[in-house]
Amino acid sequence: MHRVHGGAQHYAWGDDSAIPAMVDQAADGSPWAEWWMGTHPLLPSTLDDGAPLESLSGELPYLLKLMAAARPLSLQTHPDSIQAEEGFEREERLGVPRNSPTRVYRDPFAKPEMLCAVTGFDTLCGFRPVDDTVSLLHEIDAHDLAVYLQHEKLATTVASLYRREFDIASTIAACRQHARPEASLVSELTEKYPGDPSVVVTLLLNRVMLAPGEAVFLGPGNMHAYLRGFGVEVMGNSDNVVRGGMTVKHVDVEELLRVLDFEPLEHPKVGRTEIEPGSWRYETPHTPFVMSQLHLGDDEHRRHRATGRELLLWVSGDQHGECYYLADGESSELRGPAAIFLVQEG
Repeated sequence: MHRVHGGAQHYAWGDDSAIPAMVDQAADGSPWAEWWMGTHPLLPSTLDDGAPLESLSGELPYLLKLMAAARPLSLQTHPDSIQAEEGFEREERLGVPRNSPTRVYRDPFAKPEMLCAVTGFDTLCGFRPVDDTVSLLHEIDAHDLAVYLQHEKLATTVASLYRREFDIASTIAACRQHARPEASLVSELTEKYPGDPSVVVTLLLNRVMLAPGEAVFLGPGNMHAYLRGFGVEVMGNSDNVVRGGMTVKHVDVEELLRVLDFEPLEHPKVGRTEIEPGSWRYETPHTPFVMSQLHLGDDEHRRHRATGRELLLWVSGDQHGECYYLADGESSELRGPAAIFLVQEG
């Protein structure tokens, strides 16, 4: 088993203390948004001797992260494999530099991802069933948007909002008069992003409050945003993000509308299966990763044998924040007390 050393991403929405406390590093007042563990070229991990992880593991098909959000992220989605390949080739032909802030497709790969909460985590994940959204909009007196959604259906409503064909002023005003979490979020976001249609689009999405151990899966085309919390994220080894708003970064509305999956997501939380006492596998079919969580009690020992190239991340216990690589067939004895995330090739 080989120790893996990750690296921090200091995005503006990050928390200043959660990740430093987890990985035993001094907080420096800057926002620590993500801690990357993997072989992605933007921030590749290293081994104890300073060699890149990839020299031992080869290129991993997944990227593992700690994520700490102190404020909402951009409203965004990710492409499927075909969309990513086409978008990457298109921007290559146009000569858009891969490090350009206006680049959308930085690689030709899909980016399915799953977030599992370490603390409570507040998220937006997928479109809510339309009838439920209409009821919510009427409840907060956003009648104009409710009627429009009923008559024009979901895809047309989202496109009209983003193309500024629907006036969001009455919806914003209605939200200011109500205390429901969905309305309060609109009021909060309006202060930071006045006039941004994404603020109203949040009313069409599932608001999902994750308890520790619960997870959401963000497949291709899933509209989502993380709002607040601390968790573990695993994804395809890609950096393709199509943003709709709530950000100072590049936004591409037409590409967003082309990539979005408008099929309502009735059950956004990911199911998990208990493999054996204290061990659960999260259900994410058709992904390049499989993630499990293992809880070990005081003085409990368990022998673990890797069934592929694996990363193991401790989120509690004496080794909290430590990450290790196991090659296929390699084994190690794990000791409690500990909570450990295990990620392997899908």
